[in-house]
Amino acid sequence: MSLVTVVLGVLAVWRLTHLLGAEDGPWHVLARVRRAAGSGFWGQLLDCFYCLSLWVALPVALLLATGWREGIALWLGLSGGAILIERATTPPATFIEDPKE
Repeated sequence: MSLVTVVLGVLAVWRLTHLLGAEDGPWHVLARVRRAAGSGFWGQLLDCFYCLSLWVALPVALLLATGWREGIALWLGLSGGAILIERATTPPATFIEDPKE
């Protein structure tokens, strides 16, 4: 497997995970899906980028891998790469301390 294939796989997993978890999509379709999922298992899955990236990376790894060992390593690697991209592109949370009176 080439490095280009792995990099493209990581980028695809990151893009799909970000689209499903953080964007509204065209005509707000994905926002409606997240609203319909509610606060149950599926809703929580769509709220957590880390969890969702594992599920998005699974079919990509199955398509790219040639063996089961490579598939498991690729599955976790694709998810980890997507998480690293997400952490690098998301602005940090601001911390504001209340002044003491």
